[in-house]
Amino acid sequence: MTTPPPTVPPPSAAAPRSGPRPAPWIRTRLRAAPLATVLGAALAFVAVLLAAALPRAQDRGADQALRSFLRHSGPSDTSLLATAPPPEAGQSNLVLDGTLKDLLARTGGSLPIDADAVVHGSRTVKRQPLVNPELSRPSGFPPNMALLYVRQAEAHVRLVEGRWPGGTPADASGGAPPQGTQDPAGSARPLQIALSKRAAETLGARLGSVLTSAPQLHGTPSVEVVGLYTVPDETEDFWADLGCLARACEHYTGENLSWDVDAFVGAGDLDRLDSWGRTAVDFWRLPVDIGRLRADRLDATAREVASYVAGPTAATLARESNRDLLRTTSRLSELFEQARARRQAAAPLAAIGPAGVGGVAFVVLCLAGALASDRRDAELRLLLARGGSRAGIVGRLLGEGAVTVLPAAAAAAALAVLLLPTPRLAPALLCAAAVTLLALLAFPVRAAVLLAPPRPAARWRRPVGELLVLTAAGAAVLEVRRRGVSPAGSDVDPLLVAAPLLLALCGGLLLARLQPVVTGWLARAAGRGSGLVGFLGLARAARGSGASGARARGGPSVLPLVALLLAITTGGFGAAVLQSVDSARLGVVRLTVGGDAAISAPGNSPLPDGLAKAAGELPGVRTSVPLWIDHDSFVLGTAQGTTQVTLIVAEPAAYAELSRTLGCGAFDPALLAGGGAGSADAPVPALFSVDLARQATPGTYVLRAGSGGELRTRVTGVIDCTPAQPGPGGVTVVLPAGPATAPIHGADRPNRWFGLGSPAADGLRALVRATRPAAGAAAPAVAPGAGRYPAAQALPVDEAYPVRTSAEAVAELAADPLQRSAQRLFWASVAAAAGFALLAVLLTLMRSVPERAALLARLRTMGLRRRQGVALILAEALPQTLAAALGGALVAAAAVALLGPAMDLSTLVGASVPTGVRLTAGPVLTPAVGLAALVAAAVLVEAATSGRRQITTELRAGDQR
Repeated sequence: MTTPPPTVPPPSAAAPRSGPRPAPWIRTRLRAAPLATVLGAALAFVAVLLAAALPRAQDRGADQALRSFLRHSGPSDTSLLATAPPPEAGQSNLVLDGTLKDLLARTGGSLPIDADAVVHGSRTVKRQPLVNPELSRPSGFPPNMALLYVRQAEAHVRLVEGRWPGGTPADASGGAPPQGTQDPAGSARPLQIALSKRAAETLGARLGSVLTSAPQLHGTPSVEVVGLYTVPDETEDFWADLGCLARACEHYTGENLSWDVDAFVGAGDLDRLDSWGRTAVDFWRLPVDIGRLRADRLDATAREVASYVAGPTAATLARESNRDLLRTTSRLSELFEQARARRQAAAPLAAIGPAGVGGVAFVVLCLAGALASDRRDAELRLLLARGGSRAGIVGRLLGEGAVTVLPAAAAAAALAVLLLPTPRLAPALLCAAAVTLLALLAFPVRAAVLLAPPRPAARWRRPVGELLVLTAAGAAVLEVRRRGVSPAGSDVDPLLVAAPLLLALCGGLLLARLQPVVTGWLARAAGRGSGLVGFLGLARAARGSGASGARARGGPSVLPLVALLLAITTGGFGAAVLQSVDSARLGVVRLTVGGDAAISAPGNSPLPDGLAKAAGELPGVRTSVPLWIDHDSFVLGTAQGTTQVTLIVAEPAAYAELSRTLGCGAFDPALLAGGGAGSADAPVPALFSVDLARQATPGTYVLRAGSGGELRTRVTGVIDCTPAQPGPGGVTVVLPAGPATAPIHGADRPNRWFGLGSPAADGLRALVRATRPAAGAAAPAVAPGAGRYPAAQALPVDEAYPVRTSAEAVAELAADPLQRSAQRLFWASVAAAAGFALLAVLLTLMRSVPERAALLARLRTMGLRRRQGVALILAEALPQTLAAALGGALVAAAAVALLGPAMDLSTLVGASVPTGVRLTAGPVLTPAVGLAALVAAAVLVEAATSGRRQITTELRAGDQR
């Protein structure tokens, strides 16, 4: 008989489940390795922070450079100037305001206008002569006056006498002319004007004066001064291009001086403004709000400006304002082109640094993924052996990464946005997303590769990859040499900017081939000795620590080597560029100044007695060069008969030292020797410039100085440049100072002083003030227009004998925000790249921690001392670091030699300089030595602090591997 199976009742819904619930996978794995989790999140945070911050820093630097460049150009060049003839009827301030409203309605967006700084009104086109006999006439010429009506002008002046011209027309019959004056126009009343108090004092006018213009076809117009004002701030943008409203202006006709003055009229006389100068014009100056301009929207702004000047906007405005002859002009388009060219010229240096950081960060993230996969290799293979699918395992690893990487990346991106506020958000988010994706996928992709079924080894893959890298580097270098790093009229080509990085990658691949071989030779050489530490460390370095089995035979990892080479090459190449910029800037400034310091006297006036000698004795002055220079001398007997030259009389040895140091027309001072010997009729040795030498034939010439006196000279040498006259095409003659040049009047008293060394500008200016002749000994001031040069004693101290130093000029050139931004970004990138390279080395050491700890534990049982253990770690880690330092320096030198000649440094220098980067040892070796020392110190600290703990742990636990 068969017993039926017992019936199992269905489980009740309310019945509790038996057995423990499985622990969540992600929480369990993160808790199992908390330190690795925190370090992974920190690495992602730093990488994403840099990725999001770099484009925002570039945007901020570009915007600041653009705004500084435009502000330096002045308000006139950065405004839209609209002009139109006055309407035939109904001219008033309301009509002007209506047209202004039409003009402003088409602005905004890409073309922001500073509405509070708009200046508009009406003015006469030509100045009219004032025929009043009592007015000042310095050279017999009458003063000239123009009239303007400017809205809200009274808000920018301070009325000191009288009243402001009325806003409504005055009663033509009311009021009589002031006593002593009459209205030459008969029934026509004078226009009421407000005149600058300084201009009135210059002209000899006063409150109530009636100023009469030259007779015209419709009568003789006149103006009445009803108010006098002063200008509190003449540098205010409001006064740009408004004429001579703050003071009377000098007007020269040849050497004859007359005065130009302008005055304000009120709204009541606006409709009669054209009666003064026959023709008037309405104007509206619309200043662009420079603080709201953006470099990334410069093209759109340029299109808006072009539309205003000659485009659809111009046609629409003329139709809507009922002013057919409304025209708009502006230099903004030209300035935008210059700003774009400046940004393109500085972009390569600003891009090389971030590109290097990106390359090193990519290597570090890949190393971090490799370290995590090696640490969990046994676990992942066990999961695969117990039935787990490769896709499922990779998905779980992605979940682990998402929990740690995504919050860190979001926090880093938000911090970058808060720390570096800029309007453009997309580039920062794209860069942050790309780095986040790389940090998230590095470990899962590496795990997927390790868990893939084994395939036959393909020995051709690595050579083919290396050949592709070499081909790309060669193509980039050839393209750079052909087109330049920043071709004119185009943005930076990523391939051209990546050329130094491709060279570094080629160097890393080559070193990866050579280092194991060279290190193996060194290990075999060390093995012949009695010591064990050197041989074992070098052998492990040649084999590649941290790997096992088939991977060990492949040699050390290439990634840390590539990271070090990328950091060193980027730093060395950029440092060489910056050093060349500084050197070129100093050379340009020295030629402009004439040395490291210069003191000049106006015209042919001599320097005060004893000034040149006292200046040469100041601290920091290495070479003192007093000289006399005259621009109005003549050489008689050349191919042209008589040639005007610049004559320089200087002490030969000092002037030769100055020329050699400045690299401008170096010569042997012996060529000018003997200038004081021989008979009085002996020709004086002279150096002729190249242009003058072409007109001269062998023999002697008569030199006639502009100050008076002449002497005979003979050509003893030819120079292509001279510090006292460094400009191109200068026709110069250099004579030795001494008795031989005594016939030249004034040559015995220098009017220029040049110095080499590091003199302080404040000390030189104090010396000038101390040695200036007393006021009682001053020569009488020269009347304006009476001579070519004013007397030195009639000028202020700082203008009479101006002092210039190369240090001040260099600081002025280097103050350009475009240069500062590019340099700051580059050095920040170099520091970040060095930090990532150091992290790559430390990750490599961490990757080999288990194997190295086991080895040190075994050796410790055999008598290995702690100091020897540290030496073993150093012998294992330093060969790769030293090889990377040496290789990086060589690759950086190769990059400078190959790419340097194609770089135009003029924008970074601040002046036009020859194209090319100079190769010097200092900038190339400094990053290599510095990074090598930093890595060695980090390895030493890591070995000294963690070695004992690792060995102790291994000795207690035993070898379970």
